[in-house]
Amino acid sequence: MKAETEIGTEKEDRKRSDGVYREVFEMIFYMVFVVVATLLVIRFVGQRTEVSGHSMENTLSDRDNLIVDKITYRFRDPKRYDIIVFPYKYKENTFYIKRIIGLPGETVQITEEGDILIDGEVLEESYGKEVMKSPGIAADPILLGADEYFVLGDNRNASADSRDPSVGIISGEDIVGRAWLRIWPLNKFGILKHQ
Repeated sequence: MKAETEIGTEKEDRKRSDGVYREVFEMIFYMVFVVVATLLVIRFVGQRTEVSGHSMENTLSDRDNLIVDKITYRFRDPKRYDIIVFPYKYKENTFYIKRIIGLPGETVQITEEGDILIDGEVLEESYGKEVMKSPGIAADPILLGADEYFVLGDNRNASADSRDPSVGIISGEDIVGRAWLRIWPLNKFGILKHQ
């Protein structure tokens, strides 16, 4: 009777031990899955970014937290007025957020009066916070190439954008994605309007 009890106890200990190993394995597998899934989402679907500065006011404010949609442009080309995120070429891990104004194949120019001309016609838009004081490199007509975009900040007189040679024309392949959802501050939570 005693031997049977000891054998039964050993089996129970083995089952318990196997159960613990299984739980540990499942927990590790789950954590690896979550990390891999998160990295895939950040790489291919969307990522969180924080606005730094005032160049997109009144649309976006300093310290707004956004989710950037990285999928849309895999299925369609960027459109005029989309708010996009792209890397700043002179500083690593620095990204700019601006609004698309000029599209591939168009000629963009900004007059001394602050009007935006697309192919010689005044662009009727109301995103700019105020009249532009400086046309920058767009004082002369700029012909955009097949995959090139001209971008401006909404706070035009406080924005380093395509008018500035250090930013210049944006290549479509450099666009990380489009600003999609504001997640902070909570009182402004919501999907961003582009058009």
